[in-house]
Amino acid sequence: MPHTQLLTLLADAQPHHITELARVSQRLPQQLNALWQQQPDHIRGLLRQQDGLWRLVRPLALVPESHRCADFHLRIYPETTSSNDELMNMAKQGRSIHKRVALAYQQSKGRGRQGRVWEHRLGECLMFSVGWTFAQSQQELGALSLLVALACQRVLVRHHCPVKIKWSNDLMLGLDKLGGILVESVRLNGQTHVIMGIGINFVLPKNVENAASLHTAQCKSTAAQILDDILHELNLMLPEFETAGFAPFRAEYEAVHRDHNQEVVLLQNGAVLHEGKVVGIAPNGALQLQNESGNRVTVFSGEVSLRRPEQIAQQNAQHIQAAQMAQKAYLLLDGGNSRLKWAWVQNGKIVHTNHAPYRDLGILADEWAKYGQNVSRIVGSAVCGLAKQALVANRLPEKRIEWLSSMKRALGVYNHYQNPAQHGADRWFNALGSRLFSQNACVVVSCGTAVTVDAMTADGHYLGGTIMPGFHLMKESLAIKTANLNQPLGKLFPFPTTTANAIAGGMMDAVCGSVMLMHSRLQARCSGSPTDVIITGGGAAKVANALPETFLLDNTVKIVDNLVIYGLLAYIEQAPSSILNTERQ
Repeated sequence: MPHTQLLTLLADAQPHHITELARVSQRLPQQLNALWQQQPDHIRGLLRQQDGLWRLVRPLALVPESHRCADFHLRIYPETTSSNDELMNMAKQGRSIHKRVALAYQQSKGRGRQGRVWEHRLGECLMFSVGWTFAQSQQELGALSLLVALACQRVLVRHHCPVKIKWSNDLMLGLDKLGGILVESVRLNGQTHVIMGIGINFVLPKNVENAASLHTAQCKSTAAQILDDILHELNLMLPEFETAGFAPFRAEYEAVHRDHNQEVVLLQNGAVLHEGKVVGIAPNGALQLQNESGNRVTVFSGEVSLRRPEQIAQQNAQHIQAAQMAQKAYLLLDGGNSRLKWAWVQNGKIVHTNHAPYRDLGILADEWAKYGQNVSRIVGSAVCGLAKQALVANRLPEKRIEWLSSMKRALGVYNHYQNPAQHGADRWFNALGSRLFSQNACVVVSCGTAVTVDAMTADGHYLGGTIMPGFHLMKESLAIKTANLNQPLGKLFPFPTTTANAIAGGMMDAVCGSVMLMHSRLQARCSGSPTDVIITGGGAAKVANALPETFLLDNTVKIVDNLVIYGLLAYIEQAPSSILNTERQ
């Protein structure tokens, strides 16, 4: 597809002129921006444009279709169940898979050892499988996955990524997993046809804990470079493995084994199988431990998982915390100027939201009777004043509301407002909530009674922002203070020719202009880094629809309902209750 061709050409993170990009994509240069908008959200913001040159800020795990690998036959699959499946199906059909490589961009059933799902998004993980045919039986090839891991480790170190191996074949940066290997085989016609599946994270998987990536390790190499080097390394090592087995590689493997001479815990189905100190690797690839009694234990990979004692302790603490959280339910309140919004939270997830004007909070009382029995805390953000806060409290009997104010810092965000006590709590929790929807620099816009336009850097500095009247206040001001302008609400046109439409256009232009000006300032402050726009509030959709098309094409603009609620939820789940009253200063 044209947008895939465009992406694979840019994947090396080098500058490419728009004439080259247009030729490859079979588009006119002026059509490239529209084509780029077909890319996934997580990729669009990586693009930089200057003087007719396009480049990405970091490489993607994609290889151009024209790429060729020395000594191997490469086929690229934009989408497949898994690259291992492609080669396994070929082998079972009696077709040769020797020195064939299947590289996948997206896998619907990508997997690792023990049936674990391999999480990835387009361009984030280099995933390929290598076929090789051996004369040896499957049992004689037990150490093959260790050899493949060693080949990958050699290459990644040369690419300035200090990788170690966790037995048997995980590629690690410290305690975090960078990549893994899955070796599968089938015995046919007196030969063993082996598929060596390799996955290496270029960027951190979104939903995977304890992961590492080449990007976080500051590795700038392209996917094509790493692919070629690993295949070259395997082409040198596998013939020697065929004739001499794992023995020639054993000492080198032990030298880069992360847990050599370390205390480890081996688990099977979640239960402790063995504990002891790693003392070596057997010639067949088995792990050798010395237990507390001084006896040597040999462990084959199979369904065994290896953990460090500190990882076990961390996991236990996480399980305890999760169990505690599961017993908690919250009511979160967003006390705006004209109405109250609220959300019921169970097990860390929002299960129901609603809103009402302060003059009629009966629906809140009704919902309290339905949901309130399990609520352990009520936490809110308020800009509505004490009288309206009292109206809310009257609808929630026997429960104290913790109204939170703006803070100097929280959740890794530093507040540059000179006096946080004068900073609207809604603006602060909008800023905290924005981190859930963008890790880039972002302009946070709230369209309510007032319109606030705030700036947040990618590294968590809230820089402040502007406040202007909302649409209703603007129109009300014109009606009261200006003769002949008490007009019915008009419609938006590029060049209004009636007074009502001119007022509607002027109000919208004021808001959109404020958003675009703040975006320009923030992007300049951040040296051109990706700068997103997050819009919340009742007028969010209107503002997003009114922004210029070119602005929408060049930037990521998201509409998020209840952004204050998300900020409150992020804060109370990560901040211990004991500090809630000490960070309000």
